[in-house]
Amino acid sequence: MIVDIHAHYFPKEYNDLLLRIGGRSLPEAARPTTARPIRNDDLAGIQTRLQQMEEAEVELQVLSPAASPPYAEKEADAVAAARLINDAYADLARKYPGRFNAVVSLPLPHIDASLREMERGLDRLGMLGVSMTCSCFDRSTAEAEFEPLYQEMNRRRAVLNYHPIQNGICSPLINDYGFTVSVGASLEDAAIVLHLIARRIPERFPNIKYVVPHLGGIIPMLLQRLDNQAPRQHPDLPERPSVTARRFYYDIVGHGSQAALLCAWKAFGADHLVAGSDYPVLLAFETYRQNFFYLRESSMPPEDVDQILHHNAQIVLGLPH
Repeated sequence: MIVDIHAHYFPKEYNDLLLRIGGRSLPEAARPTTARPIRNDDLAGIQTRLQQMEEAEVELQVLSPAASPPYAEKEADAVAAARLINDAYADLARKYPGRFNAVVSLPLPHIDASLREMERGLDRLGMLGVSMTCSCFDRSTAEAEFEPLYQEMNRRRAVLNYHPIQNGICSPLINDYGFTVSVGASLEDAAIVLHLIARRIPERFPNIKYVVPHLGGIIPMLLQRLDNQAPRQHPDLPERPSVTARRFYYDIVGHGSQAALLCAWKAFGADHLVAGSDYPVLLAFETYRQNFFYLRESSMPPEDVDQILHHNAQIVLGLPH
């Protein structure tokens, strides 16, 4: 069976709270009229989701709130939103044991509150890791102010799932042309890899299992170029950028692109690709089953496909496989 390490669930109460908080808790494109995503999930839709999971041979979905994290300028607002979404996920996991779990959403940018919520989520709610977006209020989450979080995750040997915040890497060259999500999200994925390398985060916090979505964006195509040219600006790196990039894990969300999949497979190896779907985003274009089984249409060896679909996410998360 498959463990989907990248799936989303959006309780209406959570979206409503983000709307009430308003301001910088919402992505730029959504302020102040609507929270992203507009979709509201409810328990009545769970049966449909479970049926789709059965058809896709998915045993477990690991949930997060995608580009609508519980971030807010006021600490009390952020904490309220984080507790709401984490409790909602924990309730869902209790109602459907073995079918749902989650990664802890943090009330950023408030570090002490985030450390407390991380502890609550991991120790009391039984969550499988931590969720952070690639940036918070247009500050990379690889910046120094977030290091206490990395220190604690490193101590715990935690899994860290990243996700784009959908700010188009703060670039008018992307956003003004209407590619904030279709291209900008993948650029965010690539940017966090570069920031982690430049900040030497994996060297200093080696016990964290870093999971980058969407096949790592453009990173698979750039490993050799990074090795050739990045050391000029970063002469003190402990190893070649390609070596550090291959320490991370990357989920297989690729919108069915065989070219992107094979590039990531060649770049990172089968042992660093994990099953993920971005549920329910791709359902507008393909079935949930196809989110995973496009791998079987590729030229990858069957044993690599099996490893990616049925083993790697379980290994990363510490689950039986």
